[in-house]
Order: sequence, then structure tokens, then C-alpha cells
Amino acid sequence: MADTSKILAQMQREPPSNVRFSDVKRVCEALFGKPRQSGTSHAVYKTPWAGDPRINIQSDKGKAKAYQVKQVLLAIEKMKGMKP
Repeated sequence: MADTSKILAQMQREPPSNVRFSDVKRVCEALFGKPRQSGTSHAVYKTPWAGDPRINIQSDKGKAKAYQVKQVLLAIEKMKGMKP
């Protein structure tokens, strides 16, 4: 998890357009588990809440899409709020 926490800290510091897709994918797998869909340009992860219970990320020439990085960071914040 040490690598994941370093990547997460970097994701929070850097502009979302500079984050590598592989880094976002590593963080999502550590926090949300294996993707329920992969093998295409998208990786879809299940989240533990109702409503829109998924995180969808995709590669854009090796980088993560900026709006998806923001969504992942918001989902992580939401998960932190759920913990006792």
C-alpha cells in the first residue's frame, strides 16, 4: 500500500492531466478491487455505495483523462467519509 499512498499523494498534487493511466489503475485496484470490466480501453470498478456505484477510467495515450482522475479522487474522499 506504500506505493499506492505515494501515487495517491502525487495524484492530489499534480494537475489531473499529468497523471498516468497505470497509476490511476493501480490506486483503483488497491481501493476498489479488481475491475469488473477490463481488456478494452475502459476499466470499470465497483464502489461500495448505492446510486452510481462505479468508477470508469480509460487511457488517453498513456495518461488518465483529467475528469476521471477528479472522479477517482472524489470517490476516495467519499470512501474516507464512510469509514467510522
